[in-house]
Amino acid sequence: MYGSATVVEGSMTQGAGQGPAMRTDTLRDFRVPVSEPAPYAVSAGLPGESPVYGEYPAYYAEGAPADPRPGYPPEPMGPPAPGPVGYPGTETVPHQRPSAHAEFPAADDPDDGYTPTQRDLPVIGRAAVSGGPGDTVQVHYVPQEAPAAGPGPLYVVGDVHGYLDELVTELQAQDLIDADRHWSAGNARLWFLGDFTDRGPDGIGVIDLVMRLSAEAAAAGGYCKALMGNHELLLIGAKRFGDTPIQSGAGTATFQAAWLLNGGQRTDMDRLEDVHLQWMSRLDAATLADGHLLLHSDTTAYLDYGDSIEDVNDTIHELLNRHDADITWDLFRKFTKRFAFRDEETGPGAVRELLGTYGGGRVVHGHSPIPYLLGEVGTEDGDESHGPEAVDGPHVYADGLAIAMDGGVTMEGKLLVVQLPLSD
Repeated sequence: MYGSATVVEGSMTQGAGQGPAMRTDTLRDFRVPVSEPAPYAVSAGLPGESPVYGEYPAYYAEGAPADPRPGYPPEPMGPPAPGPVGYPGTETVPHQRPSAHAEFPAADDPDDGYTPTQRDLPVIGRAAVSGGPGDTVQVHYVPQEAPAAGPGPLYVVGDVHGYLDELVTELQAQDLIDADRHWSAGNARLWFLGDFTDRGPDGIGVIDLVMRLSAEAAAAGGYCKALMGNHELLLIGAKRFGDTPIQSGAGTATFQAAWLLNGGQRTDMDRLEDVHLQWMSRLDAATLADGHLLLHSDTTAYLDYGDSIEDVNDTIHELLNRHDADITWDLFRKFTKRFAFRDEETGPGAVRELLGTYGGGRVVHGHSPIPYLLGEVGTEDGDESHGPEAVDGPHVYADGLAIAMDGGVTMEGKLLVVQLPLSD
């Protein structure tokens, strides 16, 4: 068990992220020059395993007491009009489909809960988004005349994996953003469950959108927040450590090779900036919202990092801040595990262990595509008679204690944006 982490004061949160009281929540525009990306050399020693898959306050001046002088009391002042926080744009580049899709590393220890599957996930190529991925990202503040009392409705988003157009379509369908892709949901609350990049055409565009919506939602009295997925850990590792050899149970590996094997897009790496790395490395791994324990991965590995949500998040942040390749690899490997809740006999118990430790009445997760959980693709007997197109909503399982949110957008499934609690 790792100990509680040391929190560095002044660290940037994920827009409207919540954390321990000792943290200093800020929203900053980091413009730190980024070095050239490392060469994309795949290690020859990699195994050919089957893949697995605050709102700014309304600063109104109170009306002054009656005063005989002309022009008093003064008129109420409107909210300040801060300038937009811009994120640098880049050139539009064509989407390159990865040649292999796996959840690396390989299952070197079959007894540690890491369950590989037997099928490649097909990746659907997408044309460049309207306006191109090089659009400048700007924070657009939406003044609110009178914020609604109490918290707004709660929404969760499954794995996006670079499919920006599909994300925009689903957010607009839920009236969370408008036609110009700006926050339009007032005090609504929105959680992304991680995995923003890889396999799809515009992972950096997805991150830019989520970062901007975080500021816009906070200004409107709501919030837009995100959890860390295993692909955030993978991209951080690929950028920081490149082809540095790492000793794993499967032999010598590198983050760069694992990233490419798992659908890493060179266009994303070319556009990756320090502001994106800072944001990803400060994402929380778990949170509790309205009695729902939100996680990225359907694994009990979270229990290795603390007995409370705060301890888990602080420990993972501290480990990432060490900038150690082997430690980061271990984090990535553990959060790549899946299917802990799927077995009818042991699954409900695994969910109850998490809920008993961290609280909540249901676990809501991404990571494992619903077609896998349903056995519709990737079965060992090769039966693929039921396709992922059957996914039209979340999958509730493990005696009703778990809700799966990865609709399999990378395999012609559906990108899910759902309001909680689910209507029974």
